[in-house]
Amino acid sequence: MPTIYNAQNIPAAKHAFFGRTGGYSKGIFNSLNFNFKGTDSPQNLAKNLDIAAAYYGLPGKKIVRLNQVHSSKAVYVDRPSQYVIEADGVVTDKPNIILGITTADCIPVLFADYKNGVIGAAHAGWRGALNGIIENTVRKMLEYGADTKYIAVATGPCLQKQNFYVRDDMRDQFLAQCPENSIFFTSVDNGQYLCDLEQYVCHRLNLLGINNISLSGIDTYSNEKNYFSYRRFCHLNLIKEGGGFGIELSTICL
Repeated sequence: MPTIYNAQNIPAAKHAFFGRTGGYSKGIFNSLNFNFKGTDSPQNLAKNLDIAAAYYGLPGKKIVRLNQVHSSKAVYVDRPSQYVIEADGVVTDKPNIILGITTADCIPVLFADYKNGVIGAAHAGWRGALNGIIENTVRKMLEYGADTKYIAVATGPCLQKQNFYVRDDMRDQFLAQCPENSIFFTSVDNGQYLCDLEQYVCHRLNLLGINNISLSGIDTYSNEKNYFSYRRFCHLNLIKEGGGFGIELSTICL
């Protein structure tokens, strides 16, 4: 069975943060992998999509899969497509479409305004979060009738602060945006900092007037049994050139 995390502020039947278990992939991709850019077989990937879509009683072809590039671009879709739209945020107001975001340490962010019938999903790595993927996804939702006072937001499993070591080059970019962003970094030994990106995303949501937020607090790096982690793969020297690595899928539908 797949590992599934459900946030408390979005109906469980309408969203799922999938872990790495319960799929068809082998080797480094074991087992519920959704990384189409690696060497995992297309057949395994298609079967894994079917597993995720079955959560909603739909086929895998109903899952929207973006070509994610760590950008701040958010798009609206009215039909499912896979790997053809280059963006890191996606919004819809159509039923029977599953919005899907993949991550392997970055933060999957799901947005839901069920009163007005608009949902969204975003891939928030530190670059995307810093450059506005959260704001751009919310703005796109508002264009299609959402209202910030009805938007619930949930973050899924991601690299948590205790394992998110960074250096000045990254921290300085956050401080250039706003000196008060220093509160999201804690100094440790050897000129390094621990980054609390999940709290930073929460802060950016609060600035938009969104307060119905659920943070998972689940660490992908330390939970090898249930989650893929790009940083862990790198530290274990498991990633081969061109081979890719396993990533998990987070989904939401109307």
